[in-house]
Amino acid sequence: MARLYALPPGADVAAGIARGLAERLAGEPPEVWARTLVFVPTARLRQGVIAALAQGARLLPRVRLIGDLAAMPLPGARLPPAVPPLRRRLELAGLIAALLDRAPDLAPRSALFDLADSLAALVAEMQEEGVPPDRLAALDTGAHAAHWQRTAAFLRIVAPFFDASAAPDEAARQRLAVAALGAHWVAHPPQAPVVVAGSTGSRGVTLELMAAVAGLEKGMVILPGFDPDLPAQVWEGMTDSATGEDHPQFRFRRLFDRLGCRPEAVRLWAPAPDPARNALVSLALRPAPVTDQWLVEGAGLPDLVAATGGMTLIEAPDPRAEAGAIALVLRRAAEEAGTRAVLVTADRTLARRVTAALDRWGIRPDDSAGRPLSLSAPGRFLRMTAALGERPPTAEALLALLNHPLAASGGDRGRHLRLTRALELRLRRHGPPYPDARTLIAFAADQEAEDWGRWLAGALAPRPEAPLAAQLDAHLALTAGLAAGPGAEGSGRLWEEAAGIEARAAMRALQDAAGAMAAPLSPADYTRLLDSLFSTREVRDTAPAHPRIMIRGTREVRAQGAELMILAGLNEGGWPALPGADPWLNRAMRQAAGLLLPERQIGLSAHDFQMAAGAPRVVLTRAARDDEAQTVPARWLNRLTNLMQGLPEKRGPQALAMMRERGREWLALAAAVEHPGPPVPRAPRPAPAPPVEARPQRLSVTEIKTLIRDPYAIYARHVLGLRPLDPLRMEADARLRGMVLHAVLERFVRETPAAEPREAALLRLSQTAAMVLAAEVPWPAACCLWQARIDRAAPVLLDWTAAMGGRPLAVETPGLIALESRFMLSGRPDRIDELPDGRLRLIDYKTGKPPNARVQEHFDKQLLLLAMMAEDGGFTELGPRAVASVVYLGLGASPEMAEVAVTPDLMGRMRTELAQLIDSYRQPRRGFPSRRAMQWEDHPGDYDHLARLGEWETTDPAVTLPVGLRDG
Repeated sequence: MARLYALPPGADVAAGIARGLAERLAGEPPEVWARTLVFVPTARLRQGVIAALAQGARLLPRVRLIGDLAAMPLPGARLPPAVPPLRRRLELAGLIAALLDRAPDLAPRSALFDLADSLAALVAEMQEEGVPPDRLAALDTGAHAAHWQRTAAFLRIVAPFFDASAAPDEAARQRLAVAALGAHWVAHPPQAPVVVAGSTGSRGVTLELMAAVAGLEKGMVILPGFDPDLPAQVWEGMTDSATGEDHPQFRFRRLFDRLGCRPEAVRLWAPAPDPARNALVSLALRPAPVTDQWLVEGAGLPDLVAATGGMTLIEAPDPRAEAGAIALVLRRAAEEAGTRAVLVTADRTLARRVTAALDRWGIRPDDSAGRPLSLSAPGRFLRMTAALGERPPTAEALLALLNHPLAASGGDRGRHLRLTRALELRLRRHGPPYPDARTLIAFAADQEAEDWGRWLAGALAPRPEAPLAAQLDAHLALTAGLAAGPGAEGSGRLWEEAAGIEARAAMRALQDAAGAMAAPLSPADYTRLLDSLFSTREVRDTAPAHPRIMIRGTREVRAQGAELMILAGLNEGGWPALPGADPWLNRAMRQAAGLLLPERQIGLSAHDFQMAAGAPRVVLTRAARDDEAQTVPARWLNRLTNLMQGLPEKRGPQALAMMRERGREWLALAAAVEHPGPPVPRAPRPAPAPPVEARPQRLSVTEIKTLIRDPYAIYARHVLGLRPLDPLRMEADARLRGMVLHAVLERFVRETPAAEPREAALLRLSQTAAMVLAAEVPWPAACCLWQARIDRAAPVLLDWTAAMGGRPLAVETPGLIALESRFMLSGRPDRIDELPDGRLRLIDYKTGKPPNARVQEHFDKQLLLLAMMAEDGGFTELGPRAVASVVYLGLGASPEMAEVAVTPDLMGRMRTELAQLIDSYRQPRRGFPSRRAMQWEDHPGDYDHLARLGEWETTDPAVTLPVGLRDG
């Protein structure tokens, strides 16, 4: 008879196992305790069982992990060693790479390691479930899409791994170990108890172990979260995996079928903390076809107000409020003596929010989820150095690498940081966007740091395609050199502390397995492999945590008992998570092959929910909205609330209202904690008024426009001496397009020969544009686009120039004049033409549309101011000359020309308005207001952050703020 025992939902699994063993082994001699063998599924449960058993003075049983069976010495069996998982992944990657070389249309090369990972998982699942490749080959794909037919052909590459002579992987060796152990037990029955505890048998090989133990005379199988309230007709209805897989108890039905027994054979191992609540949750989680039993069996439930007295429902408006309420619940638990509180969630973002909120009170929870190695300092550094071999680094990527705390950590770090800062300023101001070795060596020579330049330039050499072992050696040598610093030995601080040790272990594992993949890898493939490897490894936080405040994943509920359970993130897509996409087999093919269905994960999540919901005190939380849209409550929460609403005779609606009221109290407390207190006075819209002698005595004609639209920018630039930094990430933006256009036309005009034919001029303009673009624009797509735009506008430009007449007299010539108030005005017109009558025409190139007449009249006066300078002799080489007109040439998508005739009245008005404008800002009480007359409300200014834009509205009046030292 099968010896099956149950730990009901809500029971502390580790403590319950230990307590039950102590009761059943009471009076046994010490050697029986020592020979007792206990198998558990997780290391955390193993630690908990050992800790609970160690509280008494006794010999401890042998507590082993189920997953370690493959590595354990087995009596009477000699199994071949298992192939390490990483080596098997690389072997599969090599086979997939060869297949993609023969049939590149099967999948993109960039998916190589993703396909290898998913195929390795499929092979492991087939080994665990005992599904041979012949069964996949026998699947009828004729009724499926062509994609699945091609997939079936693709899967033939895994057949050699199932051959009897092939080295087994860990899953295959686990199945061999279970079979060997079961055979040994049949021949030599154990004389001491053998226990399998805490597993649901969701994996086929684990199910076989449980069956073997259940058949022993002294075997015991302890089922976690077994539901004793489930009626027989529900158990009998769970025969089809297609309809019952998502139920929390389905895996136990599978075990009963394997053992040939019924649920009545299960005996209680430990009592439930709250049987009334368990009955409520059990009824709420019935399979969908039998939820009509709510009306029948609901009458048998106890009073729901009493059953849910320890339950709270927090329905927060958003994730921030949810995290704040949870943090307060955990803080209260930390203040209660002896209370263990566990936050259970699948949402790592929510867990980080709660951790940040708890930091306010100095509470660090014990979070079981470590930090991915890829996000640790050594992980990031190794990924950065791997990416150097793929393509030339951008300025941004290069400086991110140089500023990394591990860069040059073995040498003179201070000197390195000083040079990095100087390099950043150089790259911001002068580029190039893709620094190369020549640029870095030249910069280092200017800084008298040739050794630093050579050290850095050597890291930029591209890596060719090579086998994995060669790629790995080159990458490790490069990384060690960059971590050590110029002239330093070793690898700096790269392999130090917990993250460095884990990174070192990951790279050594990759070195050990590198021989499994002989096919040459590109640097991009190598980088993707590294990203995949690091994403599967974690770094544990070694900082001390609160001993009674914990954060756990949903799977760990089976090993974690606590007086208070907080089940958070109860939304569809979070808990339960949506099943992942399977690139190999669809649902029907999986069912036909005997593999696990996607609903299995939902069923396991439901089992975790049912176990945690039975704790003495439970808090259920969800956010009604996430960052994108409204959320849908988790199906289990929906069922629970719907069931309670439908049982008024059991005071279900009243109990639900009380649960929600308790949740609203926590939300109100969280809102009070977040309340900012007394309102902070807003900053006024500034109009600083510095002393007159500190105000600018010289401006360019372009800055006159800025003085009209945003005077504060003139104050910040010329009085405070602040200059905006150029962006580190150079882009093909409108500013660069304008600079390129002006450079092209300046060069074209300067090199214009006499009497050049139109066709020759068009060809020369196109060739000039190509040369300038090649020198100034490192983005091929932008070069092609801008070249096409210039070629399209070139005929219109030449036609305009021919129609206007005149000859180029000056190109980009600087000018300067002094006004009566001793104020200097400077400017540099794009082009000045001389007309046949001796007068001048000033031309300004625009990459977009020319300003209209109203904008020219009130704001964009630079071209008319340049005309005034020309008439007043501001351009020394030309002398005072009359100006006939000014012309805007808009060379955008739709070329457009705007010409303004220059008259004495217009020039007189310009002189008067300019004098008035300059004199007005020489008044001591006149300030420089921020964003006085911006053309667009959303147009960003270089100094908006300094003016504290956002604390004031553009409709607020400017407040004059005297600044600077004054006499008296």
